[in-house]
Amino acid sequence: MLQQQFVRAVTSFEAIILSQIDIKNKLADRLNYSIRAGIIILGFVAISILILLLTLSSQINRISGVVNEMNRDFQAVATNMAHINGYIGSMDRRVALLNSINSQTAVMDGGMASIATDLEAMRTAVDEIGHHLTQVRGNVGNIAVSMDRMDVEVMNMSLEMHRMGGTSRSINKMLPFLP
Repeated sequence: MLQQQFVRAVTSFEAIILSQIDIKNKLADRLNYSIRAGIIILGFVAISILILLLTLSSQINRISGVVNEMNRDFQAVATNMAHINGYIGSMDRRVALLNSINSQTAVMDGGMASIATDLEAMRTAVDEIGHHLTQVRGNVGNIAVSMDRMDVEVMNMSLEMHRMGGTSRSINKMLPFLP
C-alpha cells in the first residue's frame, strides 16, 4: 500500500511538473511572439523616421535655396541704398553750392546758369533716385515672393509630416497597448 501511494505521489508530481513545463513553454512562445511583434513595430518606426529625415532633408535644401535668394535680394537692396546715399550726398553738395548764390549777386547771369546746371544735375539725381527706388521696390517684391515660396515650402512640409504620421496613427490604432 505504501508503494501504491508512493507511485501515485510520483505520478501526481510528474503531472504537476509536466503541466508546469507546458505552461512555461506556452509563456516562452508568447514572449517570442511579443518580441517579434516588437521588432516589427520598431522596424516600422525606424523606416518612418528614415522617411521623415529624408523628407526634412529635401525640404531644408529648398528652404536654404529660398533663403539664399533672399540674401541676394537684400544685397541688391544694400547696393541700391549705397547708390541712393551717394546721390543724396551729391544733392547736399549741390544745395551747398546754391547757398553761395547770395554772395554772388554781382554776377547774377553766371550764377543763374550755374543754378540751372545744378538743378539739372539734381533732376538727374532725383530721376536716378526714382530709378533706384523702383529697383528697391522690385527687390522688396522679390523678397515678398521669396517669403511666399518659403510659406509654400513650410506648408508642404506640414502636409508631408501629416501624411507620414498616418502610418504611425494606423499602427497606434492596430496596437493600442503601445505607449
